[in-house]
Amino acid sequence: MNWISLLSMPYWIAAAGILGLLVGSFLNVVILRLPARLQHGWQREAKAILAEASGMAETPAEADIDAPPGIVREPSHCPNCKHPLAARDNIPVLSWLLLRGRCRYCKSPISPQYPLVEALTALLSAIVMAHFGPTLQGAAALLFTWVLVAASGIDLRTQLLPDQLTQPLLWLGLLLSLAPLWVSPASAILGATLGYLSLWSVYWAFRLLTGKEGMGYGDFKLLAALGAWMGTGALLPIVLISSIVGALVGSLYLWLSRKGHGVPIPFGPYLATAGWIWLLAGHALTHWYLGYFLHG
Repeated sequence: MNWISLLSMPYWIAAAGILGLLVGSFLNVVILRLPARLQHGWQREAKAILAEASGMAETPAEADIDAPPGIVREPSHCPNCKHPLAARDNIPVLSWLLLRGRCRYCKSPISPQYPLVEALTALLSAIVMAHFGPTLQGAAALLFTWVLVAASGIDLRTQLLPDQLTQPLLWLGLLLSLAPLWVSPASAILGATLGYLSLWSVYWAFRLLTGKEGMGYGDFKLLAALGAWMGTGALLPIVLISSIVGALVGSLYLWLSRKGHGVPIPFGPYLATAGWIWLLAGHALTHWYLGYFLHG
């Protein structure tokens, strides 16, 4: 990076933060609407199969009854009173603060998820730009970050990691390896394959031993996507970091909520957190680890 780029870095970081706020607002829509759209689609498919089996065709009008709003076309509205939101009600973070967390029209509470996702996306975007700068790596890392935020939000709410997010992330990682931005194509392909098979093996071993499902298939696909971006060398650190963070946060959650140990806790957000950390700081953490244990 030349000196001109260094002088302009504060502006790039600020621009990435502002862009992150706007993208975070859209990610809220994805987090809230994508699972509902998926569930509606599954119900339509099930009804169509049952209707075909019984010899009764379902009309398009019947299929679209109670369809949830689309992700892009339908404007934002209050989930309680359904009133469309004006532009002044859609300013990331600021609108929620000015409205004191309540709808302007029906005064019902607005979930703090909205400003939290917006602020988190802005912060992570600014950190990515500060680390990679205005480069192809920086642009790719921003996309990587935004998909992980959306996937984590959905998993926390519904314990679902949609293929609509994990699969494009996987293929994008494989395509970027042709540049290559982080790893070679061979490492990306092996990382995706071993990432999927490693958790798949753990899943089936746990199921055979206990008769229970310890994780979902979405976790396999997410780790495969992370392997495609960062290669085989990142898989073990990502699993270790996510397991440690998951154990600590999960134990704290169970203690604070007073819930039993049988409560399912989504693993996707911890994988996403570990993957994001490793993309930005993997080399630094590796050098620190080797220096600490070999020379410490």
